Amino acid sequence: MAKVSLPYGRGSLSLEIPDDRIAGILVSKAHEYRPEDSETALVSKALDNPIASLPLRELAKGKQRVVIITSDHTRPVPSHVTMPLLLEEVRKGNAGAEITILVATGYHRLTTESELRQKYGDLIVENERIVVHNAFREEDMINLGTLPSGGTLLLNRLVREADLLVAEGFIEPHFFAGFSGGRKSVLPGIASKDTILANHCAQFIAHEKSRTGILEGNPIHADMVYAARVAGLKFILNVVINEEKKVIKAFAGDFEQAHEEGCRFVSKLAGVKAVPAEIVITTNGGYPLDQNIYQSVKSMTAAEATCKEGGVIIVVSQCSDGHGGEGFYSTFAQAKELRAVMDDIIKRRADETVPDQWESQILARVLLKHRVIMVTDAPRKMVEDMHMLWAPSPAAALEMAEKLVGDHRAKVTVIPDGVAVIVQQ
Repeated sequence: MAKVSLPYGRGSLSLEIPDDRIAGILVSKAHEYRPEDSETALVSKALDNPIASLPLRELAKGKQRVVIITSDHTRPVPSHVTMPLLLEEVRKGNAGAEITILVATGYHRLTTESELRQKYGDLIVENERIVVHNAFREEDMINLGTLPSGGTLLLNRLVREADLLVAEGFIEPHFFAGFSGGRKSVLPGIASKDTILANHCAQFIAHEKSRTGILEGNPIHADMVYAARVAGLKFILNVVINEEKKVIKAFAGDFEQAHEEGCRFVSKLAGVKAVPAEIVITTNGGYPLDQNIYQSVKSMTAAEATCKEGGVIIVVSQCSDGHGGEGFYSTFAQAKELRAVMDDIIKRRADETVPDQWESQILARVLLKHRVIMVTDAPRKMVEDMHMLWAPSPAAALEMAEKLVGDHRAKVTVIPDGVAVIVQQ
């Protein structure tokens, strides 16, 4: 009997599965990768040896207004490690620089003060200027032209007030942008809601290249790169983390070349071969990415890539914040049929994109092919309103899945961290 540990919130849940029923356990090699140095040393080394760029301290010379874009509460970027080093590096170049830390919330809710303290520590929160981006405040935006896709590029006006624009983040597989990190700090990170909606339109989400691990030919990625260029993003610090959210590698320098090198590294670690099975169990890797159902769709796409036609996906995700998006929830709660959800989304033009449509589109795509059972703290009614099944434990979910596929001996593929892998056919 195999005992599988499944990340859940800040802890984990376990499940016992007979050995002969396990088709495969798909795990990123990042979890077994042994870094060559400590977290701080890895980041410092990257800053000292930037890719296709002068060191940040050199770029900071003579720059009075420096803006550092940083990820919000939904991303496990170890900013308590990275941000102090970035601040130190800027001040080595210009001790008197006026530094603003701009929290890239994208389309998410605003980050709270307690979350800022948890992320950066009290010292930074109490001594640095921190601005939380609000995509819905039109007065905070500046029009920087038109994206390749035709959408209007509206970004936080701080990018134009800055003499030097820097970003920190982390690189992991992303279910429609290919990878997180790099250019994504700008779009959707500090973009207006209207720009985000245009970039996340139905046609782009449906594009065959808008998938995990793909950058070349990905129209969503192309818009993001353009936005970062126009914004004037000069330098990035992106890290790669393991299942313990510890830094195992760092990349710094030019926002395109450093990001691409980081993506190549992640691709080698995260790539796993699909092992088709009737039942696939996945998670969102625990906190902070399993705070809501909205984020949990990411791990469903990993399961989708290895679940047999008509099979069942079990998602173990705490969802302490509930559904994560009113528009996302209501799209399903108000729909009698899933096909109607997808048909309605696909017919919309880019300028008709509505909030959370992209997540709804991907969830509908998964649900049209598979039954999904959620093991979650989210209310049962909420889950069922969204056309999924609810289970109180992994064991109960597995029993439900066996009944759905009509085989109590059905094969099971487990993906302990669905957002950390690129499932390859």
